[in-house]
Amino acid sequence: MADTKTLFQVLIEELGKRTIEATKLPDSIVGNLNPSFPMRPYQERAFKFFLNYWQEAFDGKPRQNHQLLFHMATGSGKTLMMAGLISYLYEKGYRNFLFFVNNSNIIEKTRDNFLNSVSKKYLFADTISFGEKRVAIREVDNFQSVNPDDINIVFSTIQGLHMSLNIPRENSLTYDDFEDQKIVLISDEAHHINADTKKGKEVDQEELFEIVSWEGTVERIFRANTSNVLLEFTATVDFSDENLNAKYKPKLLFDYPLKEFRKDGYSKEVKVLQADLSPIDRALQAVLLSQYRRKIFEKNKLHIKPVILLKSKTIKDSQAFLEEFKTCIKTLKPETLEAIKNRSSDETILTVFNYLESNNISLENLIIELREDFSEEKLISVNSKEDSEAKQLAVNSLESNEFRAVFAVDKLNEGWDVLNLFDIVRLYDTRDSKGGKIGKTTMSEAQLIGRGARYCPFQTANDQPLFGRKFDSDLENEMRICEELYYHSAYNPKYIQELNTALQEIGMKAKETKERKIHLKNTFKETALYKAGHLFLNDRLKYTREEIKGLESSIINQTHRVSLRTGYTKSVVAFDAQGNDKGANKEVKDYHLKDFGTAIVRKAIQRIEFYEFSSLKKYLPNLKSIQEFITSDSYLGRVKVEVTGLADQVNSLKPEEMLDASIQVLNSISGVIASDKIEYKGSKNFSPRMIREVFTDKSLNFMLDDGEDKEFGKSMNDATETAYHLDLTTRAWFAFDDCFGTSEEKLLIQYIDKRYKELSKVYSEAYLIRNEKHFKIYAFEDGRPFEPDFILYMIGKEKTDTMHYQVFVEPKGTHLLKADEWKEKFLVSIKEHFEVEQLFSNKKYVVWGLPFYNSTERLPEFEEAFETLIS
Repeated sequence: MADTKTLFQVLIEELGKRTIEATKLPDSIVGNLNPSFPMRPYQERAFKFFLNYWQEAFDGKPRQNHQLLFHMATGSGKTLMMAGLISYLYEKGYRNFLFFVNNSNIIEKTRDNFLNSVSKKYLFADTISFGEKRVAIREVDNFQSVNPDDINIVFSTIQGLHMSLNIPRENSLTYDDFEDQKIVLISDEAHHINADTKKGKEVDQEELFEIVSWEGTVERIFRANTSNVLLEFTATVDFSDENLNAKYKPKLLFDYPLKEFRKDGYSKEVKVLQADLSPIDRALQAVLLSQYRRKIFEKNKLHIKPVILLKSKTIKDSQAFLEEFKTCIKTLKPETLEAIKNRSSDETILTVFNYLESNNISLENLIIELREDFSEEKLISVNSKEDSEAKQLAVNSLESNEFRAVFAVDKLNEGWDVLNLFDIVRLYDTRDSKGGKIGKTTMSEAQLIGRGARYCPFQTANDQPLFGRKFDSDLENEMRICEELYYHSAYNPKYIQELNTALQEIGMKAKETKERKIHLKNTFKETALYKAGHLFLNDRLKYTREEIKGLESSIINQTHRVSLRTGYTKSVVAFDAQGNDKGANKEVKDYHLKDFGTAIVRKAIQRIEFYEFSSLKKYLPNLKSIQEFITSDSYLGRVKVEVTGLADQVNSLKPEEMLDASIQVLNSISGVIASDKIEYKGSKNFSPRMIREVFTDKSLNFMLDDGEDKEFGKSMNDATETAYHLDLTTRAWFAFDDCFGTSEEKLLIQYIDKRYKELSKVYSEAYLIRNEKHFKIYAFEDGRPFEPDFILYMIGKEKTDTMHYQVFVEPKGTHLLKADEWKEKFLVSIKEHFEVEQLFSNKKYVVWGLPFYNSTERLPEFEEAFETLIS
C-alpha cells in the first residue's frame, strides 16, 4: 500500500512552512482564552495549521464535512485547543457544539473547564467577546430552541450519545437536532470511536442508518449537514493498523506526539527505582522522597504538595495495603528508617538522609511530620465504581487539597489530570508478556506513567520557563528532583526492561540517557581573568508603563480608513455579460475623530467593553479621564479618519454614520493598544559579576532517541562526527575541557581555532567560554531572556588603559535563523546601547554582540563583524 501523505504534510507542501508560521492568530482565539494559561509554541503552531486549513484553498481540500485530527500528547493541553477552536468557529458562524468522549469522568472535568468561571482550570477569558458583542457559554440538553447568540454545548459520553439517539427520550438529543443546523462535533480520546474502522468495515452512506455502532452514530451525525465539522483529539492513534492509517492520515492536521512533548521539556523526566524490598518498605522509600521534595519546594518558597500513587493488582489487595500503610505510619520508628538508609545504595535515597542530617532534622522529628502529612484523612482510596465517582473531584484537584497519597487499582486512567504526582509505587511483581511482546498490563502501566509525568509548573526566578524543565543542564541542582517522576518497583530486571521498552514505545522515555560532565580547565582557573575578572550582564526590569504619556505614534500618525454603508442596489438581467457596472460613485474625505464631537465618540466608547476606564488604565496609566482620552492630542484628539462613501454622505455625515465610523476606528485601535503587553524590559546597564562565580563545572543530561548522536542530539554518521571533532584539551584558549554542542557550535569552535593566531597578535589573552546555562541576558525591548552559547573574552596588550572586550556569540542552525531573528537584532544592538560602570582607572570594558554564526547562509555577515575585532 502506498504511503499516504498526512494533511499536515500536504499543507506544508501546498502553502509553505514559512507562510503557515507567519500566520497571525486572531483575537477571537487569543483574546478569549484565559490569560493564566500562556499559549505554548506547539499550541500556537496547531492553531496556525488549523487557520490555514480553514482559510486557504489547496488541492485535496474537501468542500464540505471537514473532519480533522489533532494527534497531541497527553498533557499537551488539548482542551485549551478545543476552547480556542470553539471561539474561532463561533466567529465563523457556528453556534452549536457537541462534545463527546468515552469516559464520564472526562465529561465532568471538561464541563468544569468550559463552564465554571471560578475554577482554577477554567479555559476561557473572564469575558468572551467578539468586537463589541459579549457572548455566553451555555450547557444545553439539545439544540432545539437554543439562543442563537450563545455558544451552546452538549456534553455527552459516546455511549450516552449513542443510546439517546437510537433510543430517543424526552428532552434528549435526536437525529432531528442535526438536520437543519450546522454543528461542530468535538471528540476527545477519539481512538475509542474506531471499532468499525479497526475491523476494516467501510461505512457506506446508505448503510449509515442501519449501523448501530458508536462509530456509525458519530458518522451519521457528522453527515447530517454538509456544514458540520468533526474535530478529533487523541494522544494515541495506532498508525500501524492499516485501516486506521488509511482513515486518519489524510485528516491528520497536527502531529505532536509524546516523544516531542518530552524532548521539548514539557514533562517530568521518568526514573525507575527498583528495590529488593517488601511493598511497605518500597512505599516508605516513596514517602521519604515525597517529603524531601516538599522540603525542597518549601525551601524555595514554593507551596507545592507532592503526591504518591500506590497501585495494587486487585481491589482487595489495595484495601489491605491501605490498612497496612496506615498502621505503618502510626507506628513508624527511627530504626525502620535507619534500616532503609543502611540497605540503600541509591544516590537519591542517600541524598534524602544527607539533607536531613545537614539540616539537623532528626528521624524522630521527621516521623512526627510524616504522621501528620500522611495521616488517615490525607489518604484517599479510589477503587470501587461508587468510590471513583464520589471521589473523582478530589483526585482531579490534588494540587489544591490535602491528600498526599492515592490508593488505586486502575480507576485513574484516561482523563486523570494531576500535575503534582511525583511517585508511583507498584505494589505487585507480575509480568504478562508473551512471545517477547510487551504485556497489556505493562503497556497500561507505561501509559499511567505518561499521564503522571505531566510537568508540575513552578519558577524559582521570573525568567525561568513556568511549564517546562529547567535543570537538564544542571543535574546537581537540588531542584532537579522536583522535575522527576519516580516509579518504584520490585527488583525484577526482566520486567524493568519490558517497562523501559514500553515507555520508549509511547515516547515517554528516551532510548538512552547520557550524563556528561564538563570541567573548567585548571590552566584557565589559574588565570587572573578567572580569579579576579568580571563578566558584565544586564538585568530584567519590571516595565511599569509609567512613562507612557499617550497612544503610540503608529496609532496617531496612521490614517484609519472606514467605509460607510451606501445602500446602493441595482437590478441586472440574468446572464448579462456586459459587466459595466462599477457601483455607485464614491468619494473620500478626511476627518479627525474629534470632528465627530465628544458625545458621538463617547457613545462609541460605551459600546465597546475594552474602553471601560479601568481597562484603559492598565495600558495607559497616566490617563486621567475618558474626557482626556477623547479630546487630548496625546490620545484620540489627533487620530485621523478617512471616510469613504457616497458624495452626499461623506460631505454631510449623519450622527449614526459618525457613530458607525467611530466604532470601526475604535475597534481597530483597541487591538493595537491591547497587543502592547510588554511586562519587562532589559536594562542597558551591564553590571559586573565575578567570572569565577558565574562559570562552574557542570553535569549535563542528554536524552537520545533512535538514530541520535550521543553528542549532537541528532542523526550523524561517523564521517560527519569526525569532521566536527576538535581536541579541546590541547586548546588553552577554550575554557572548558570539552563541548557537547550542535554541529554549528562545533564549527564555530573550529572557526575560532583557525583565527586564533590573528587574535593573539592583537590581544594578550583571548578565551572562548561555553555558556551551559550559566547566565542569561535580556532583550532591551521586552526583557525576553536569552542564553548566548559563547562568550569571547579578549584582553588588549596595552599596559595602561587596557581594553577588555566581552563579546556574545551565538551559532545558529539554518532552520532557526528566522525564528530567532529577535536574538540577533538584540546582539548587534548591544554595541551601540550598552552602559558599563568602569571599575578600574586602567581598564576599560566593552560589551559587544556579533551577528549569528551560520556556516552556510550567514558566514559573510559574521566574518565582516569578526574582522572589526582584529583590525
